[in-house]
Amino acid sequence: SESMISRKEYAVSPAHVFRTYLDRFTDGDLDGARELLAEDFRFDGPMLQADGRDAFLEGASGLKAIVGGNTMLRQWEDGEEVCSIYEFAVRTPLGEGAIPMTEWARVRDGKLISARVIFDTAQMAALMPAG
Repeated sequence: SESMISRKEYAVSPAHVFRTYLDRFTDGDLDGARELLAEDFRFDGPMLQADGRDAFLEGASGLKAIVGGNTMLRQWEDGEEVCSIYEFAVRTPLGEGAIPMTEWARVRDGKLISARVIFDTAQMAALMPAG
């Protein structure tokens, strides 16, 4: 007899959803990243706080020109939550760098519903052109 495979076994893990989102975002594919954000996505970071997917993407749009990928160092999952430690690659006229970041995200129905990111803002500011 054929075994029944539950719907849950087909579900994509929160870690996979976050990783796909992060890869798209750090490759400058904000439209692709948008597909993985819930409409009411909430973001909390040291340089940007946003309520809603559109507000977040508008606030983060300036990063599109300077992002240069990421290196995932470690991820943990707990239910719908995922914590990721990664290096966020940045390329600007002032130089290149990989900024260590920690992000705690919640995923529901295959989309990020919230994220909180922590990183050293001085390291980011040192690579950002003035103005």
